[in-house]
Amino acid sequence: MAELIADDGPAADSGSAPEHFDLDAYRPAPRCLAGRVVLVTGAGAGLGRAAALALADRGATVVLLGRTVTALERVYDTIADRGGPEPAIYPLDLEGAAYPDYEQLAEQIRRELGGLDGLLLCAARLGELGPLARLDPVMWARVLQINLHASFMLVQNLLPLLESAADGRLVFTLDGHVQGGRAYWGPYGVSKSALATLARTCMQELEHHPRLRVTAIDPGPTATLLRRQAFPAEDPARLPAPERLGPAFVYLLGPDSRTCHGTILAPRAGTDA
Repeated sequence: MAELIADDGPAADSGSAPEHFDLDAYRPAPRCLAGRVVLVTGAGAGLGRAAALALADRGATVVLLGRTVTALERVYDTIADRGGPEPAIYPLDLEGAAYPDYEQLAEQIRRELGGLDGLLLCAARLGELGPLARLDPVMWARVLQINLHASFMLVQNLLPLLESAADGRLVFTLDGHVQGGRAYWGPYGVSKSALATLARTCMQELEHHPRLRVTAIDPGPTATLLRRQAFPAEDPARLPAPERLGPAFVYLLGPDSRTCHGTILAPRAGTDA
């Protein structure tokens, strides 16, 4: 097991609406990500796991970053069984990680993998839902740490590697359902709204970079554990599985999005791209 030990495009528009992406119409080349190194946060489950598998299926060497080693090892084994390039496992608890941990991550990727071509931020925690006056402040801080602060520290430390890549990609995972503020969604709603602002800030600051593209994905309702926690009465069988979004992740992290910058994709089956 490979193990590293310690989720020229148009100008970015800060007010742009998500663009629909037709999951059924996109047909990426079989090995379109060959030779690319992509780090995926929250890679042990949900959207992160689905993205990691889809990227590896198209030839990417995936750095699996997550909190639970056993979950990451299961993803590793699935990639190996499907004939993908050997991934790297990087266990990191985003809730407790300090700034030097992110510096070490960047250095190990540079030293052991030679660089980084893509960063996909999928990790997220729901926390508690309810009125602000009744929320646990400790839980509030933990959710903000995972959903927002960790993303900033990852971007800041890994950006030099992405900027050095021949065709770099930085992809945020957003949630339009809570963006701009929504009652009773607590720290999740606040953190995901702030993450959208962070994404658009990166899009604008890197608008004229010759090789790096910054985009985002708004997956919509998907059958993940976080969704079940937020909507326990909902039938998950009526929602698309995370794996259904694989083509969108491949598009955003691959060469077909070379003219795509500042875009927020909203993948849907059977829609016009």
